[in-house]
Amino acid sequence: MGEFAGAAFGFPGLLLTAAFAAVIGFWALVLCRVVAPDAFDGDVDSETLGIAGAPVAAAASVAVGAGWALHLTGTVLLGRAGLPGAWFLLLSMALLPCALALSWLLTRRLFGRRRRVSPSDAHRCASGSALPAPDSARTAV
Repeated sequence: MGEFAGAAFGFPGLLLTAAFAAVIGFWALVLCRVVAPDAFDGDVDSETLGIAGAPVAAAASVAVGAGWALHLTGTVLLGRAGLPGAWFLLLSMALLPCALALSWLLTRRLFGRRRRVSPSDAHRCASGSALPAPDSARTAV
């Protein structure tokens, strides 16, 4: 537990811990109905970020949470490697942008551009055969 607390509240992990605390606070406010979950959707161009159609708050929460988890895991593993203090600090500081970049790639993969379904494709089932249109009537034989 000491390794985890040291990684979470030490430098530079404290930066992501504070961001993760803000994410938890935001979702607590959403649960209390103080803030709407789509409060940031109008302020950010999600198409440019590569998360078109996804709620910005959800994508940002996943990115911060994944970055926090990746950085903590990497910091604990670096601590167990037994590196000297200067190397540990240098690699720990390099781990922060790497964890954030990897978490953003994972977030874009998760919330990325979805294939748009045309109305004609919407009536196809998994086997590829077309289903009858919803407004067509079946006749009894």
